[in-house]
Amino acid sequence: MEEKIQDTEQLLAAAGFKINYAQTPEQQANVKGMTQQKLVAHPKGDKIMYVYADASICQCVYVGDADAYARFQKLAVEKEIADEQRQAAETNLDATMNWGMWGPGLWWP
Repeated sequence: MEEKIQDTEQLLAAAGFKINYAQTPEQQANVKGMTQQKLVAHPKGDKIMYVYADASICQCVYVGDADAYARFQKLAVEKEIADEQRQAAETNLDATMNWGMWGPGLWWP
């Protein structure tokens, strides 16, 4: 779970979300009271801002606008595709390798 959170936070940063660390007791309490590790839309004037709170790992809040959110979605899809392609390649490689036909000395002394 923690790896997934870190992956998400890396994507948020790469997409242009601004990271704000909770430095005061009030800020820390505020972060803990927010929806955790999910992007939540919040109206701010005539704009929608997207907020991701993490009270457990970084004690921080990521904040981004609609453009940052769109970039995040694009990066998340690209990462998912890359992960699926890597996993498929590893599965295909394992399935096609016939270790027995190479004899015991090829891969290990």
